[in-house]
Amino acid sequence: MDAFFASVEQLDHPEWRGLPVVVGGSPDSRGVIAAASYEARRYGVHSAMPSAQAARLLPPEAIWTRGDFDRYGEMSAQVIEIFERFTPEVQQASIDEAYLGISAAPGGPHPIEVARSIQEAVDALGLSCSIGIASNKTVAKIGSDRDKPHGITVIMPGGEAAFLAPLPVRTMPGIGPTTARRLVSLGVRTLGDLASLDERTALQVLGNHGPAAVRRAQGLDSRPVREREAVKSVSNERTFGTDIRDREEVRAALAGLAERVGGRLRSSGMAGRTVHLKVRYGDFSTRTAQEALDEATDSTNTLLVCASRLLESLWAPGVGVRLLGVGVSGFGHEPLQLSIPSDEAAVDQRRMIIERAVDELRERFGPDAVRFGVRRSASRDPRDRYGPG
Repeated sequence: MDAFFASVEQLDHPEWRGLPVVVGGSPDSRGVIAAASYEARRYGVHSAMPSAQAARLLPPEAIWTRGDFDRYGEMSAQVIEIFERFTPEVQQASIDEAYLGISAAPGGPHPIEVARSIQEAVDALGLSCSIGIASNKTVAKIGSDRDKPHGITVIMPGGEAAFLAPLPVRTMPGIGPTTARRLVSLGVRTLGDLASLDERTALQVLGNHGPAAVRRAQGLDSRPVREREAVKSVSNERTFGTDIRDREEVRAALAGLAERVGGRLRSSGMAGRTVHLKVRYGDFSTRTAQEALDEATDSTNTLLVCASRLLESLWAPGVGVRLLGVGVSGFGHEPLQLSIPSDEAAVDQRRMIIERAVDELRERFGPDAVRFGVRRSASRDPRDRYGPG
């Protein structure tokens, strides 16, 4: 996808089209840029850049937004549905990228025709994608970045090595800036240079992955297109522009995280038995804790109660918190279906019904249609401190 997060924001806010749009931390915070529109990129802004640095480069009319990652996930699912119209071989690599296996069968559409049809369908959503067509995943991936936005790059069979040879070594997926600098210091500046390394040198420089990287630089990649591995955890994190220290403020943030994770579990039909909490303090030190539940759950309230217990073991009021994260793992179980004729079971059953009703309202009217809040009465049962508001 082309500038995916920023493009979704411009789709949802037509008045932002043509303006520099950045998704991420505000210019007054210590956050980073998650995505930048092509209008913003003209000023030298890119993802992972500190927000303060981006602010110095952008004009006053630039739009800053924290983003709506639930919305991005929704649009990503619609794009994947488009891909699946053309082939069952779809491997989603990330929220904005996928590999497709297309067979050039006699009498069938040529892969270039398929690519154009995919682009037209994505265009109809109001978004844009760029496509690389090649005989293997590595070359197709690199090709997809060659002509952005809205480009189609074709590397014919037999031309893989020649296409790759002049490109900077950093172009290879999996080679980060640190590794690239080390390779350049050794005289390995292009993928052609990398392709020429002998196995022993590749092992010394790149470790166990070295020989495979050399083969890929030669245009050789036998990895099949396949479905992603099953999700092992569902989590959500929030980084704060300034450290938070107050108990109610921390609990409110924890409630929001539990709400997001619970909603994602229910929408995916998943339930987990292990709840995880992550706390990063103002000095950047990080602690984690987890708790195993007796039964798998997808309940927001259960997640919040469990995460609150974990919080008590990791944090004390007054200590600065830079980041909070809530996660769930241990899938493969159905959520507990309560049938015990007790007052407690009736309350829990009522909560489950409310949570699913809220999910439906948000799906119809948007994520902000209904919000949950943290009740401040400490005298009540902690299970009742999280209710619809």
